[in-house]
Amino acid sequence: MSNAIHVVTGAFGYSGKYIARRLLDEGREVITLTNSWQRANPFKDRVKAFPFNFDNPGKLVKLLRGADVLYNTYWVRFNYSGRKVKFKHNIAVENTLKLFNAARAAGVRRIVHISITNPSEDSHLEYFSGKAKLERALINSGLSYAILRPTVLFGREDILINNIAWMLRKFPVFGVFGDGSYRLQPIYVDDLAKLAVEQGGGSENVIIDAIGPETFSYRGLVKKIGEIIGKERPIISMPDFFGYCTGRLIGWLAGDITITEEEIKGLKADLLYTDSSPAGSTRLTEWAKQNADTLGVKYASELARRKDRKKSY
Repeated sequence: MSNAIHVVTGAFGYSGKYIARRLLDEGREVITLTNSWQRANPFKDRVKAFPFNFDNPGKLVKLLRGADVLYNTYWVRFNYSGRKVKFKHNIAVENTLKLFNAARAAGVRRIVHISITNPSEDSHLEYFSGKAKLERALINSGLSYAILRPTVLFGREDILINNIAWMLRKFPVFGVFGDGSYRLQPIYVDDLAKLAVEQGGGSENVIIDAIGPETFSYRGLVKKIGEIIGKERPIISMPDFFGYCTGRLIGWLAGDITITEEEIKGLKADLLYTDSSPAGSTRLTEWAKQNADTLGVKYASELARRKDRKKSY
């Protein structure tokens, strides 16, 4: 077994944690770069944590020197400026470019990068255009790469699927934007981690749509989750603006940002759907049945996770 170091960004968070666990199971030496280096370490002393040091490129290069593979999950879901925390897509792009440059300077052999389905630099949606810029930068970097493009992730630490279930538990009706016919292909987070680790061992430059085996319309997804958790509700269509305002109200009550205008537009543009073959095998419906007693019992807050960097998910 090689003694080379494998670097995972965000190993104390969501997808990064699953990637790190699979690497450890293979006997790999793992370190993590994270903004949450003070968070409780789920791997104890098996994974050492270091700050990203985006403001100190020399230190970042030093941390990456000797690494074989960099697994990059770093990103932000939306733009936010608050008194205690601030994050923006353009800053995430700048920081990721610094990470790629440091990896090249440090002699990292390969980068496995988590992107998104249907990225485009021409997109008016900053999430998708930012991801496209990073893909182009990685492709042009000269480094060996695997770009994985998931749609929606699901798992115990998930936000979207969990909060759909939470709203079904809490409210007598569920509103969807427009007719709800736009599609999603959720992939189990550990299936994504498995794919990432497999690709880390390769050398061929690849771009893979990392989608699950089931395709849902958004309306159909809500209906299925309601059936599984025993909370079937009337599903009503609503104008985007009214749905966004309702989401803002729920977010205000929960101290979070539940949905953004960009996310609504991305959903309705069918950007979370591709016609590729499934890369994951775990079915959301089966996983939800196995976790029906806990799915959506508690609200999962994106902002809470980012504001309290010491609290575990």
